[in-house]
Amino acid sequence: MMSQQMPQRLYLMQVGTMPEYQIPIVCYLVQTGDGKNILIDTGLPEVIPAEGADFENGQDVITQLATIGLTPDAIDLVISTHYDFDHAGRHGAFTKATYIVQRVHHLDAASNPRFAANRPQWDQSSERIQLVDGDTQLLPGLELIETSGHVPGHQSVLVRLPKTGAVLLPIDAVPFANGFTREQPEADNNPDAEAIHASTIKLLDLVEREQIGLVIFGHDNQQWQTLKLAPAFYE
Repeated sequence: MMSQQMPQRLYLMQVGTMPEYQIPIVCYLVQTGDGKNILIDTGLPEVIPAEGADFENGQDVITQLATIGLTPDAIDLVISTHYDFDHAGRHGAFTKATYIVQRVHHLDAASNPRFAANRPQWDQSSERIQLVDGDTQLLPGLELIETSGHVPGHQSVLVRLPKTGAVLLPIDAVPFANGFTREQPEADNNPDAEAIHASTIKLLDLVEREQIGLVIFGHDNQQWQTLKLAPAFYE
């Protein structure tokens, strides 16, 4: 018996780029059988902060949602994977949505200068923010996976679709396919290298255990060229 709450469709939206590196900036939309619209990340801000000079807006998330007949007010939940401005740049537009974020991340962001420029977007009223602790089943067929490393409290998302099966969205835990490996990364003095590696192994184990056929990496242009983009969808 399929639960009505289960995901039915997954839309992929490219909302911008880093032209110099040919890197796509992306968001995702999940629609459930009972009519919920769940946005995963919101892309770049309208005005990109000075430190983001190598980012460029494309068709923003609001424009792309309109192509499938949705306004910002139609979004019920925003899964915020983390508060970097290329992932949380339009959070403020979704005034009817509840934001789902890892508690560790939300608390860290309050005093972390990395997230300060984008604070007006992510710092929503507390009754609209739902803090989660670690791996969480948000709905039947929609799971949040704590994958710290890129930032404290980063979360990846697992979406189970009726035809495609399980789809893993590692987001920035594994931005590129070539990083999805058990090999220890080169020592590059990254203070978070251990945590990044641990999260990568956690996701590799999940893919093996669940026999996940589709892993959509966070910023992999080569893969992105091969995927179905909105208004097409995975079901």
